[in-house]
Amino acid sequence: MPPISLITDDIKGREVLLPIFSIVGDGGESVSVLKSGTPDFSDYAVVMKGIVKKFPSVVANDRVDFFVKKGEIHALVGENGAGKSTLMKQLYGLYTPDDGEIYINGKRVHFKGPRDAIDNGIGMVHQHFMLVDNQTVAENVILGSEPRKGIVLDYNKARKEVKELSEKYGLAVDVDAKIEDIPVGMQQRVEILKILYRGAEILIFDEPTAVLTPQETEELFNVMRLLKDSGKTIIFITHKLNEVMAITENVTVMRLGKVTGNVLTKDTNPREIATMMVGREVLLRIEKEEANPSGVVLEIEDLWVKDNRGLDAVRGVSLEVRAGEIVGIAGVAGNGQTELVEAITGLRKAEKGKVVLLGKEMTNASPLEFRESGLTHIPEDRIKRGMISQYPVYYNVILGKHSEEPFARNGILNLGEIKQYSSKLIERFDVRPRDINMLAGNLSGGNQQKMVVARELDETPVKPKVVVIAQPTRGLDIGAIEFIHKTIISMRDQGIGILLISMELDEIFSLSDRILVFYEGEIMGEVTPEEITREEIGLMMAGHKKAEVLGEQRGDVK
Repeated sequence: MPPISLITDDIKGREVLLPIFSIVGDGGESVSVLKSGTPDFSDYAVVMKGIVKKFPSVVANDRVDFFVKKGEIHALVGENGAGKSTLMKQLYGLYTPDDGEIYINGKRVHFKGPRDAIDNGIGMVHQHFMLVDNQTVAENVILGSEPRKGIVLDYNKARKEVKELSEKYGLAVDVDAKIEDIPVGMQQRVEILKILYRGAEILIFDEPTAVLTPQETEELFNVMRLLKDSGKTIIFITHKLNEVMAITENVTVMRLGKVTGNVLTKDTNPREIATMMVGREVLLRIEKEEANPSGVVLEIEDLWVKDNRGLDAVRGVSLEVRAGEIVGIAGVAGNGQTELVEAITGLRKAEKGKVVLLGKEMTNASPLEFRESGLTHIPEDRIKRGMISQYPVYYNVILGKHSEEPFARNGILNLGEIKQYSSKLIERFDVRPRDINMLAGNLSGGNQQKMVVARELDETPVKPKVVVIAQPTRGLDIGAIEFIHKTIISMRDQGIGILLISMELDEIFSLSDRILVFYEGEIMGEVTPEEITREEIGLMMAGHKKAEVLGEQRGDVK
């Protein structure tokens, strides 16, 4: 289905965009048109009409029209940089539109800040939780809106109110537990309770499943359905198109600051949505030949690593990566994956065990020694580990290679060669804008990630033998993800050994030849994508051994 054109009516000499309704086009396809007549937004929880938001070098929202009916779950999707976040920040009062109108429940509003949005019944569940770790669930929920008995906090009343709210919406929490002692899924429930406690009727969920297991995701969807059934309106920002199909009723698609379509979920499919997002057909699952691995290139034996608190984060892990294969590590964030990666790339000391690279013991070697021995690394934290924000793009794309030919000779940088190489590389990896002189810190998060991935996956000046990749597509859009995935498969097919760490199960299933499941610093088992389902791997991510999940007859636990 081609991108959908929205129809406008000229009322009193002025172009006015009115509520969207789905009809059937000449070819039987579902298209969206705008209802003619006097504006009546009474059936809509949110109407954003003709929204324009400009920044010095970009038009982030270009006359955007966004309509959400009362009591529906409405998906907002688009590539990285499409303008989704900017649009939602205006709805939540963090930005003020340069032009356009916002209506909440039929009433025009002008927000000066988030407090105005909250007072109008809007709440936002942020991707990165905003909780106080050493306070209880109840204390976090009521923070800033504490019930009082005179001038004293009425904590018993607060506990009672939070407990009643959690039971009403199926948000099971221990109101007396401290945030630091509860799992990620429960922390998210606390975030939802926070906005419900403040009377939110319109809930914005920003990539809410990014840190959840499949089971926790289904629990969240059940909560969202309960909220919808109670009359709440939900805006669901996501890049996971299977989730769009599973939970939403309407989808609005954005590309390059504009709306390219609004469709009923039941009338579309992931491939059509992806095409509207990117402007071309994309492969949602990369096709690859069966791996043909050879010798072991990375071996980890009984590795123990402590976290920043001095606690065991990696507990006796052993694994092998062979040339020409991708070994994926699946698991919820915070289960030791970060510490494992840092220990095998020279960024953290291992307390015990061995790391062997290409037959050479490298335990506790430096990052430079690992790189010089043939291992390259795409770090999880691009800001801290992957780039220098104050340096231009052209320098960032040669970091780690800057002393080697053709980029330097006799200790002197060859700027002409560096800039020529950088220009070709950022074009190949679609880093936007195409300005190699821009400071890396001024790129969007997704484009910073593309810059780091470009540097580490490129073969100039020397092709790596082993690549350790942590969250390679975090913050990337569908088109960029397709390119990165193809590049990773291509490197595997060239005989490179790849260790992939990702919280995206679709990515793990699509790319991995073998999968290791991490829980609390231990491996729950080794499986192949063909022998396990998402639900089964979700159970392993929650701490169940392979034998418990698949049964002894389906293979031994590794």
